Amino acid sequence: MQYRKFDLEKYRRQMKGFIGDGPETRVFWNALDFALEAHGDQWRRSGDPYIMHPCSVARILAEELDVHNAEILAAALLHDTVEDVESVTTLVIRKKFGANVEAIVEGCTKLTHYTGDKQTFKKLVHRKIFTGAAAKPEVMIVKLADRLHNLRTLASMPRHKRQKIADETLDIYAPLATILGLFAIKRELYTLALAYKFPKQGNKLQLHINRLRDNPEMLRIVEQVQKAMVEEGITADVSLRTKGLWGYYDVKNRILIKKLERPQEILIKVDSRSNCYRALGALNRIYPPIPRTIRDFIANPKPTGYQGLHARANIEGRKNLFKIRTEEMADRAERGLVRDWTSAGKSQGRYVRGIQEMFDILGSDDTVSYREMIAAGGRKEIYTYTPQGDLICLPVNSIVLDFAFRVHTAIGHSCLGAMTGNRRIDLTDRLKDGDVIKILRQDTPVRFDPDIQELCQTPRARSELAKAFRTRRKAVSGETGRSVLQQEMRRYGLPFDLTLKQGMKDILAYFDIESLEELFQKVGQGQVRMRELIYEIRNGLYAGKETLQLPTGVFNRIELITVDPVVVKSSACCKPSPLAKGLIGLLSERGISLHRKDCSRLQKLNFQREDAIEVRWKNRDTRVTKPQKVIIMAASRHRLFMLLSVAPEEMKVTDVLLLSGKPTPTPAWEIDFSVANLHGLKKIIKHLDRSSFVYEFDFEQ
Repeated sequence: MQYRKFDLEKYRRQMKGFIGDGPETRVFWNALDFALEAHGDQWRRSGDPYIMHPCSVARILAEELDVHNAEILAAALLHDTVEDVESVTTLVIRKKFGANVEAIVEGCTKLTHYTGDKQTFKKLVHRKIFTGAAAKPEVMIVKLADRLHNLRTLASMPRHKRQKIADETLDIYAPLATILGLFAIKRELYTLALAYKFPKQGNKLQLHINRLRDNPEMLRIVEQVQKAMVEEGITADVSLRTKGLWGYYDVKNRILIKKLERPQEILIKVDSRSNCYRALGALNRIYPPIPRTIRDFIANPKPTGYQGLHARANIEGRKNLFKIRTEEMADRAERGLVRDWTSAGKSQGRYVRGIQEMFDILGSDDTVSYREMIAAGGRKEIYTYTPQGDLICLPVNSIVLDFAFRVHTAIGHSCLGAMTGNRRIDLTDRLKDGDVIKILRQDTPVRFDPDIQELCQTPRARSELAKAFRTRRKAVSGETGRSVLQQEMRRYGLPFDLTLKQGMKDILAYFDIESLEELFQKVGQGQVRMRELIYEIRNGLYAGKETLQLPTGVFNRIELITVDPVVVKSSACCKPSPLAKGLIGLLSERGISLHRKDCSRLQKLNFQREDAIEVRWKNRDTRVTKPQKVIIMAASRHRLFMLLSVAPEEMKVTDVLLLSGKPTPTPAWEIDFSVANLHGLKKIIKHLDRSSFVYEFDFEQ
């Protein structure tokens, strides 16, 4: 391997040109000296001294993203020191460079001392970065610059590592660059990653892209537009932009497609905002726009700060896209709002708050697929409005609940549906561009179903729903944990009052738990090993006293008064109903997973007796809020209505539907009904069992 030297003096001159050398930049120059010493004897696989990498990351930020804040650039220089240099800790970074730089470096630092499987480790690494970015969005800017430089120097890595880095870039970093409005970096990230992911196909496509750049038909259109601008007295630069490899990537199917409907677009740069509209008029004169396709992003900028005019025209049977903008708008289109960011803690407005909310849920809620959420956040926007005319910009496929949460958190939590014009629409209905939405609310928070979270497209809606679901689970898991611990201690002959003794604080500290309430929560979520907890209580608070022998085989039992699907989940393997006897629940952070005692999958699961419970319900106290339905397989109309006429009074029939397509004396029927509680439902099922009808019933939670 041929080792190369790093021209430090040249680098100093370059960075001085970007940020100067005033007192406000001292933190950067100190960080450079520190990084040089820390990485002094480290080399990259390419043969470059390692210090070239953090220096290049800082230069990308300064040169290509206009980030000239000295603390952010200092963090870029130091972003690998904690991870790669044993003597450097976050405490050292804080002492030398301040809390702000330390927070960014900490956010960029991967996990250490993890011994689990690689897949879980990878998820934890990403979630740690997202958590850091939730507090400091600058973390993600540094990580994107870091990834870009890694891709630019990826050729020296072995093939399997190139593939791994390419996959991760396509799944996470390139879509995040799109969300942040860093379109120049987004295009390069996609192009480089795709070249490594699909080397043969990518090479063929690149040759096709190169040929398109000389397309005589498109060059003739450019010439005509330039001529029209001159005739109108507008100083304009008209150019043809050909989409690179990035434009051919199908994100949903994770493949490269061979052809695009619009592989090229025409950019028109003018010198002022007013001339953007004049240029649009000149363009419309020679190429009339397709109706309802002109988009004014100058008056209504995108959340990323993007501005410009878009117009589509049908020229010789092909749709062509024209983008009109000033030089400043063009610059912002490439670099987003990043150059306006600082680490001074000033409010960055709704857009940056939305980004932080997204990173917050990505970092804290493992029930949400971060790949799906990032992909949703990078989709094109639709423009919707409140009845007062306020603009609400949302991702494509957003539903009513996304709109409600974007307006205000309290409105989202109390949303029942919406009105658009004179039409009522449901919570889950998708919104269209231009919709004017009036939210319908109730006085108390709505208990949303967990399925609705997957339909939401905005980080705020998903985050708020996740918080509400956690609150509902905690209420039940705390009671469950208390009951389970009390029963388990009784089995060992330990008085429950021991938990109130002073020495219990030491036991809580041993388990890294702050309070008794938190202990009950963790027991109810299956996060504390019961045998270990009992051992500590018995030997720490009841030492020397006689206790019972280790109980075997018998499960602890709880009685619930809820069938909330956020709290209680019926497993798909055996589909247990709350009406069945002998149900076993497995405790977890996501709630209680129900199985029948004879479930074959349950028998195969490796769990301790203490990790499971027998679940029963207080039938009269357990409300059934969802409408239910039963399918009667074969019954004449007369016999069916005889059955319903003597049904328990708790059965409130709302609809009777004929299911058989062809005339038959004994057709199938669907009976829709409501019932107040599990006690009433049990009576209804007994009534059906006593009849001679064959029926199907699946409980709707």
